[in-house]
Amino acid sequence: MSELTLTVMRLGFLAVLWLFVIVSIQVIRSDLFGTRVTQRTARRAEAQRPPQQRPQPQQPPQGGGRRGRGRNAPTKLVVTEGSLTGTTVALQGQTITLGRAHDSTIVLDDDYASSRHARIYPDRDGKWIVEDLGSTNGTYLDRTRLTTPTPIPLEAPIRIGKTVIELRK
Repeated sequence: MSELTLTVMRLGFLAVLWLFVIVSIQVIRSDLFGTRVTQRTARRAEAQRPPQQRPQPQQPPQGGGRRGRGRNAPTKLVVTEGSLTGTTVALQGQTITLGRAHDSTIVLDDDYASSRHARIYPDRDGKWIVEDLGSTNGTYLDRTRLTTPTPIPLEAPIRIGKTVIELRK
């Protein structure tokens, strides 16, 4: 072999070794520190705005609706503990997803939350249901770990890692 071929092979082998080292460090770093959760400031600012300043969606007339909402039906979801304390989400019949994923309704910046951790949705009777989506650390309703979709009583704490959420009127 010529000297040039041998030098090119050595440099190529060295480049492959460095590439392996860099990829290994990135994998270890992501395992130690997790994925980066970006803040969705527009949605968070809207959720933290006082209720009188928020545009109110038009609600259907009370009465002959499909969902029988009673007087004790919750109207909002409030974060009471964690990094998003004070955040309020209006309950308008849509499914609310919770987790670290960027497309979640409430993005949790919590090491103990999964990317798709839990969801809260209304059933046909107007009750709200919380369901754990196979998370590693679990979802708790009043200190009980959820294993099946469970109705949420008014003002019962739902704990996901360090974050606590409640349904309120």
